[in-house]
Amino acid sequence: MLDFVAIATTFANNITANPNFQHFLNNLAIGEITWLTGLFWLAVAAAVSIVGGAIGGVLLASKDLGYRLSAMIGGLFGPVGVIPAVLLGLAVLKLTQISG
Repeated sequence: MLDFVAIATTFANNITANPNFQHFLNNLAIGEITWLTGLFWLAVAAAVSIVGGAIGGVLLASKDLGYRLSAMIGGLFGPVGVIPAVLLGLAVLKLTQISG
């Protein structure tokens, strides 16, 4: 267990000393949309939409399909509407940053 803690501490110290990671965190903090921050926000939105879709599927169809199947189908259909909306929203925000 101590080896894991030592490895995790070393990793955390090394990653925070990396200038590229510091630049990424700075871009996230100030709201600058770059390719990397856009991918980060897309991944966050996809993860949240999968969980939300699974919960919605269970609430809507658990009696008819069962809990597991309704959660799997909801998890698959959750990102269908979210990912295009996030991509469009990020594009609009980037265009307003350029023109503003």
